[in-house]
Amino acid sequence: MTEQYESVELVGDNTVQYFAMAVVVAALTAALAQFTVPYPFSPAPFTLQTVGVYLAGLLLGPLWGALSLLLYAMVGAAGAPVFAGFGAGFGVITGPTGGYILSFPIAAGIIGALVHRRVDPRALDSVSVPIQVVGMLVGLAVIYAIGSVWLAASTDQSLVTGLIEGGVVFVPGDLLKAVAVISLVTGGHLARISFVE
Repeated sequence: MTEQYESVELVGDNTVQYFAMAVVVAALTAALAQFTVPYPFSPAPFTLQTVGVYLAGLLLGPLWGALSLLLYAMVGAAGAPVFAGFGAGFGVITGPTGGYILSFPIAAGIIGALVHRRVDPRALDSVSVPIQVVGMLVGLAVIYAIGSVWLAASTDQSLVTGLIEGGVVFVPGDLLKAVAVISLVTGGHLARISFVE
């Protein structure tokens, strides 16, 4: 005599999908981090990591966007060479540019909260472009605030110097990255990504 058992779903399909996307965005951020150019106006290099932060918040919402960049930071701190210039280890986190890495999950969460206004993400084609832009600008301000203060403290600079060298000098490049991301998500298939069944 055989007994039949009902299958029990321990993890919902949406959770698996969200987690998979979070891992993909974390891996994408790691790849973007390797586009590193020494910046003559700052001790911090110019990288494309903020593109990963923008995408995490826009595509994944506050919870999963923040988790994605937290996963990125934890994997790098554990020794995987995912930081800028194939950097790795806890020493990078405690170094002059560590504040930027620590700000990424916070910024992604804030972008996601402002854009989606709920925990679960919604399709970006239902969110106006101005709201997406505001979300990214606020997230960028958070990155600058945390990263610049950390940079100033780590290099024994004044707060004003830290804000200039760790934030202001990066504004043009980061705004261009934001424009590129907005173009990507509003003009392509990413705008139609939806986790809503």
